[in-house]
Amino acid sequence: MTKPMIHPAQPAGRMIAQGRGWRLSEFVCRAGPGDRPFEERHDTVAIAAVLDGSFHYAADSGKALLHPGALMLGNPGSCYQCGHDHSTGDRCAALHLAPEMFAEIAASSGGSARFRFASAMLPALPDVTRPLVELLAAREDVRREEAVIALAEKVVSLLSGAASSVAAPNARDHRRIDRVLRHIEAHAGEALDLDALAGIACMSKYHFLRCFRRITGVTPYDFLLRLRLRRAALKLSETPAPVSAIAYDSGFGDLSTFNHRFRGTFGESPSRFRARFRAFPGASDRRAAG
Repeated sequence: MTKPMIHPAQPAGRMIAQGRGWRLSEFVCRAGPGDRPFEERHDTVAIAAVLDGSFHYAADSGKALLHPGALMLGNPGSCYQCGHDHSTGDRCAALHLAPEMFAEIAASSGGSARFRFASAMLPALPDVTRPLVELLAAREDVRREEAVIALAEKVVSLLSGAASSVAAPNARDHRRIDRVLRHIEAHAGEALDLDALAGIACMSKYHFLRCFRRITGVTPYDFLLRLRLRRAALKLSETPAPVSAIAYDSGFGDLSTFNHRFRGTFGESPSRFRARFRAFPGASDRRAAG
């Protein structure tokens, strides 16, 4: 049986993560100057970060030489072409957003739900570096979803030049966010995701994230992380339970992540923190006194 021919310039892809309305994938292309440019069509909104290598990109929004740190931009329904005229290979991390999810982000960050990319590329700007790195480095579901939205917001804001329009939360918004805060408190040790939290608030994921930030001053992930760390610190000072047990009970998936986060917040390792607090008489009675 004859195997189907695969275009030599077609990149090999693998899924990194996905959620409702988005997916993040890595693509590696090994094509060179001798290969015919690869032609394809964007089915979703595409924001692809070039991690290594360079290539030429042509779409309805224009042509560009993509380079490390730059973002390749694609509108849904648009045909595009990628080629390597002067070098071989590249590696990209591509974020694909459902049009309806992107429209909601664009309405707030770009002033119009019908926003479309008018350029093929966004250069390697400092403003996109942080949300891009946070998206690629994120491991927790809530953190990753927040980074997806933050990157899309930043890209739209930079390209549109429009100021973000976010209505002030009303009394109903406050009630809904309060309901979510209580849910997070009750389930802080469990795996939580943005879709579920938005469902509790009876809001779309994007509207929920905006309201939560406006009302609490932090993102849902930051609120959850700080809550877990505070509870873990109190357990360290009040109980003789192993550090690893406290880490897992507090909602951290592995000990190394817990140690890193704890040191970043308290300036010392969990073991040193415990030794310092339990060196004082009566430390174990702090819970009763509180």
